[in-house]
Amino acid sequence: MDVKDFWYDLPEELIAQDPLEDRASSRLLVLDKNTGEITHKHFYDIIDYLDEGDCLVLNETKVIPARLMGVKKDTGAAIEILLLKRKSKTAWECLVKPGKKCKVGAVIEFGDGLLIGTISDIVEEGNRIIEFEFDGIFEEILDKLGTMPLPPYITHTLKDKNRYQTVYAKNEGSAAAPTAGLHFTKELLKRIEEKGIRLAKVTLHVGLGTFRPVKVSDVNDHHMHSEFFQISKEAADIINSTKANGKRVICVGTTSTRTVESAADENGHLEEKSGWTEIFIYPGYKFKVLDALITNFHLPESTLVMLVSALAGRENILHAYEEAVKEKYRFFSFGDAMFIK
Repeated sequence: MDVKDFWYDLPEELIAQDPLEDRASSRLLVLDKNTGEITHKHFYDIIDYLDEGDCLVLNETKVIPARLMGVKKDTGAAIEILLLKRKSKTAWECLVKPGKKCKVGAVIEFGDGLLIGTISDIVEEGNRIIEFEFDGIFEEILDKLGTMPLPPYITHTLKDKNRYQTVYAKNEGSAAAPTAGLHFTKELLKRIEEKGIRLAKVTLHVGLGTFRPVKVSDVNDHHMHSEFFQISKEAADIINSTKANGKRVICVGTTSTRTVESAADENGHLEEKSGWTEIFIYPGYKFKVLDALITNFHLPESTLVMLVSALAGRENILHAYEEAVKEKYRFFSFGDAMFIK
């Protein structure tokens, strides 16, 4: 399977640079995965597509202000780092730019010495392990010095950093937002629950895979980066009983999808679980838990386009994306949404 099979043309002006004033007013393309039929709605209409007894799986991860700007102590050179994975109380795996200047032993100062990082190791893909020194609480220092790590295709400054968090974000640890969830308001979620739809809350901390393109031509050769996930007994019970009652498990976003599909046994049964996942879902994959998906529009040739193609078929997805381009939908993180039913 060739990576080029997942290419589509996207005019640059359709990449959303700013979030909408009202989260739920974004557009919603509804795609029937069996027939390929397309309907154009608004996100607040999603409630009409959810039935009593269905369950929504939400990723409660919270984005940390993971981008830090510092200077190399010996030369004063500007260094940018992105925190990816916490390895211990004081050590993180980081993406460092420019990496060539940051060999093992290099010392980087942030905020005039409020935070000091020493590179202790170079690991997979050139990422660095940085050991931090600081007085006080790391999260508070990060809140003061760090900025939201917006994807590279967003060039505008984010005025309100809460707009890059879901309204239900709770567990800190992500380097990027689970963007399908950005469309929900507290009011919409309340109406959904009042209709008899249950909410199963899981966590997957979104990592480097979000930023890295597929660099191999054969899809089968691509290796996903590992991301930490957690499913509580309560969430597992909600999902299991939904399946047992013949109702639908509807994942909000590809991160929730990867969480439940990673944790399920061969029969689609879930138990309380946490760990690391490298699951790569592409056409040919048989879903064990997920029945329907709320998602955003994804980058051409990305693993996320492959995931939605596994659910709805490559031809249906590419046709839906062409239709979205023609109808001038807004794309990517702050863009419009799609419901694959």
